[in-house]
Amino acid sequence: MIPNLDLDLMKTFLAIADTGSFTRAADALHTQKARLSRVVSQLEHELSVRLLERSTRSLSLTEAGREFFERAHAILASV
Repeated sequence: MIPNLDLDLMKTFLAIADTGSFTRAADALHTQKARLSRVVSQLEHELSVRLLERSTRSLSLTEAGREFFERAHAILASV
């Protein structure tokens, strides 16, 4: 399910998932919220799945997002 993805993209996704917020993840990563949104869109496009359910007040992982989170976490832990 995970093609040859950039490890930084995985790290960024994990930060978003861990914090539950684009704003908090952007603060933690010292970057702009818009960049994080582009990263998630890129990942969703490359994986052909929706990873996050987003609304103006909440952010949650989809089932595919949970699977990707677990696999990305394992990959980064082994690197």
